[in-house]
Amino acid sequence: MTIPVISITGPTASGKSSLADEVASRLHTDVISADAMQVYIGMDIGTAKTPISERRVPLRLVDVVSPADSYSAALYQHDARVVIDSLLASGKQAVLCGGTGLYLRAALDEMEFPKGEVEDERRVRYQRMAEELGAEALHSLLREKDPASAEQIHPNNVRRVVRALEMIDEGVSYAEQKAGFSTPRAHYDYASFALSMDRERLYKRIDDRVDCMIQQGLVDEVRGLVALGAADAITSRQAIGYKELIDYLDGLCSLEDAISLIKQRSRHYAKRQLSWCRRDSRTIWLDMDQMTTEQAADFILEKTGY
Repeated sequence: MTIPVISITGPTASGKSSLADEVASRLHTDVISADAMQVYIGMDIGTAKTPISERRVPLRLVDVVSPADSYSAALYQHDARVVIDSLLASGKQAVLCGGTGLYLRAALDEMEFPKGEVEDERRVRYQRMAEELGAEALHSLLREKDPASAEQIHPNNVRRVVRALEMIDEGVSYAEQKAGFSTPRAHYDYASFALSMDRERLYKRIDDRVDCMIQQGLVDEVRGLVALGAADAITSRQAIGYKELIDYLDGLCSLEDAISLIKQRSRHYAKRQLSWCRRDSRTIWLDMDQMTTEQAADFILEKTGY
């Protein structure tokens, strides 16, 4: 029996994109990006988007919104499932690729989000309540509406308390959803593969990638985003490689220090990505120290019945 949906993940710079491209090419289907930063238009070099000229298959869910716009896991869930369902309906397989674990889980597993993911009147109202009455008052309201969630969230974590209140207003308990993370229920019949390799080799690949990004013109890419007014956008400030170079352009550090910080933060991010993958017992690991991209593709296709 074939498995219709394939997920390829792992740490940054591990070779996910090349492998997904190889698998999708053999299956004559598309790759769906699961990267929280590749959705933004103009953030190309720093997010390691595969250049259009190098793509053997269509790459979906990249260049979706402006860096100044809000995007979320809830929006990604909707957009990814539209693409997946369309591919499956046409008799094709779906290949997801990316290092944003929450996006992959949102698309592939049962996960509910409050409708007010983007700033709305209800969120503003709860935030104002915290400012005017204090965090304890807001937490007390949550305790009245959803005692189980209130037990799990510290009163000082106002942002999470607000989110839990939004969720319970939509009939979804934060506590119940959190419990669902440990026992996920799949929305699709899918197989998840994660790439691993020797830590020192991975770190060397990360450092080399950052150097390559600088050579390809990442500084100019960031300078262009700043000129468009995107410097203060939360997306630019969150993205590794962008926030450090914005500081450099603002004269807060040297280029050498910015590059060093990008490498350091990228290595830390890779460790977090690996930890996320290890938390899911369904993950099938690919040791990229022992196989080539082609051999890894062979393994994936064999495991999924192709």
